[in-house]
Amino acid sequence: MMNICIVGAGYVGLTTAAALAEFGHDVLCVDIEQSKIDMLNQGLIPIYEPGLEELIRKNVQNGNLHFSFDVKEGIKNNQIIQIAVGTPPKKDGSSDLGYIHNVIEVVHSTIQDYKIVITKSTVPPGTNEWIHQRFLDEGIDEKLFDIVSNPEFLREGIALWDIFHPNKIVFGTRTKRPIKVLKKLYQSGRAPVIFTSLTGAEMIKYASNAFLATKISFANETARICDAYNVEYSDVALGLGTDPRIGRDFLKAGLGFGGSCLPKDLRSLMYSAQRKNVDTRLLDAVLEINNTQVELYLKKLNTHLPDFKGKRITVWGVTFKPNTDDLRFSPAIALISELVNKGANVHTYDPIVQLQLPAICSHANQNESITNSDALIIATEWEQFLNSNWAEVKSRMSGSIILDARNCLDAETIRKNGLIYLGVGRR
Repeated sequence: MMNICIVGAGYVGLTTAAALAEFGHDVLCVDIEQSKIDMLNQGLIPIYEPGLEELIRKNVQNGNLHFSFDVKEGIKNNQIIQIAVGTPPKKDGSSDLGYIHNVIEVVHSTIQDYKIVITKSTVPPGTNEWIHQRFLDEGIDEKLFDIVSNPEFLREGIALWDIFHPNKIVFGTRTKRPIKVLKKLYQSGRAPVIFTSLTGAEMIKYASNAFLATKISFANETARICDAYNVEYSDVALGLGTDPRIGRDFLKAGLGFGGSCLPKDLRSLMYSAQRKNVDTRLLDAVLEINNTQVELYLKKLNTHLPDFKGKRITVWGVTFKPNTDDLRFSPAIALISELVNKGANVHTYDPIVQLQLPAICSHANQNESITNSDALIIATEWEQFLNSNWAEVKSRMSGSIILDARNCLDAETIRKNGLIYLGVGRR
């Protein structure tokens, strides 16, 4: 068992804290936001992630997991410090490292004995080398610290599965000194543990997300071509996915990628490359394709609904993906905003989030949201949408258009119920 302080009670911090406590470590999760810590100490979880609430409560009760807003004391009293604060994007695409800087200032000002400082936050190449140099500049003896880059590879909605069944664990270090401890940090099972340099670990995270984003944009561009030739894209995706060199994951066509990772990390990598005078033509195209997916689906809707002005359009799903409450960079939000701009009367329903935006009506009931609607758009593929009673949908709507913006519905079932099915790369 190890004593670990995790700085940051956000998505990464909480899921990591709960998992490490489940592994048997004594974990203190600290955050400067007192209201958030108060919630956690009352058993209330500020984010939605399947299984997380139960896991946190279990480990709080068995004494392995604690929460505090005294960041300085938490850092001072634990040998292993994991930094899991946000690195939000700036307008120019670079990452805002203000929270990282604040934590580092506290760490180097409190060091009295040996610390392993682990960065879990996604940071641009060179950040952890900067942290190491910052400690040296403050006169901290190298014998008193090791800086480690340990990026997370969590998928929202199945984050706990990813922690307990990792496909890899990556550590970037400058010396071999912390390796023995790091190997005991996680229960990796058969997952390979990759040791590399500090900047190498940072690049593995960025390259992974950039590749996944590329795969999604490739799928979406291929679906556009399939649409032009009246080819079923799902057949093409199946053919691609069975090739072991390609794989099945991230080949689904739809509104495009969103969330807190892929858009932010892609732009941050592009910015970092451009600082070194490296052109990013492929990544530029990946982002451009993604940014035009909403327009593509609205054009598809236009084929049956030429004028959106005054039309009642219902959007099912507002989060960027199912099984999360995360709205960051959600394509569904971008779609809704465009519909409002075009004069549509927009109604929304999501199983987890009631959207608070001007000029829209957010519903708490799925069926009520489609009453008298001219069109229904599936913008997030929540499972309950896939299992909808389409005969009832037909009876409640005044129109009959179903725009499947996630290519997740069975087109034949939709049509058998007297509805018009629209998708991209669907027959």
